[in-house]
Parts: sequence; C-alpha cells; structure tokens
Amino acid sequence: MPKVSMTVNGQAVSANVDPRTLLVEYLRENLRLTGTHVGCDTSQCGACVVHVNGKALKSCTMLAAQCEGASVTTIEGLANGDDLHPMQEAFREHHGLQCGFCTPGMIMAAVDLVNRLGKDVDENTIRHELEGNLCRCTGYHNIVKAISAGAQSMG
Repeated sequence: MPKVSMTVNGQAVSANVDPRTLLVEYLRENLRLTGTHVGCDTSQCGACVVHVNGKALKSCTMLAAQCEGASVTTIEGLANGDDLHPMQEAFREHHGLQCGFCTPGMIMAAVDLVNRLGKDVDENTIRHELEGNLCRCTGYHNIVKAISAGAQSMG
C-alpha cells in the first residue's frame, strides 16, 4: 500500500493507505476526525466538505492519495483551541442547525464562500452557493442568517 503524507489541521500526518481509500474515510477512520460526515456517498449532500489547500471540496469524491502533500482543514481545525471560529459561533448564535448532521459541511462551505466572495454576500448569493449542501431539518432560513452574520465577523 502506498504511503500518503499531508497536513491535516496543521499537523503532519502520513499513513499507508489502500489506493481506493476516500479522503472522508481516511479522515474518519485513520485520523478519527469524525466531524466530517458521510451522508450520501454520491457528492450530493455536502456533509463531507473539507478544505483542501484552502478550497472547499467534497471529501467523498477524493481519494486520500490525491491529497499527497496537501493541506487539509476539517471542521475540527477551524476553532482556535476553545475559541470557536466566527462562522461556528454564528451558527451557534443564530440557531443554524437542528440535528447537526449537515452543519460541519455547511460551515466549511460557508467559510470558503466568504473567503472567495467577501463579507458582503447577500441572501441570494448565499442560497446559490449552498446548492451543493443539503439540510433536511431547518429550511435554510437560520443557516442563511448564520452565514450572513459569520461573514461579517470574519471580515
């Protein structure tokens, strides 16, 4: 089995992995970073979104081997110790979750959205950008409010 080395949440990691191992499996099973969720296995729900080299990607569509030398950030890597990332705090403050299953992917997608488009994103832009992230509980209203507030805090 080939050895794969990458940086995950600021820590250098490496392991021998089956070439068919998906990044989401590597994160959850090898590194025990279970905040990245497996929702659909078909790249439709967005529960598995992580940042690879600063870009939001669905980890169920990437092989771990494709991340050789990459920098990967998961939901666990956003907070600064006990201090939540501004987007995480906004989701908490604005009740942007119910069951919480989609929340890590939503937050990772939201951080990417603000990093790409800036803090002054409007509701329509937020809703359009979230098309690849599904929530089965909230109806998105509070998620959009949380992203808007988080964007202002990140700016």
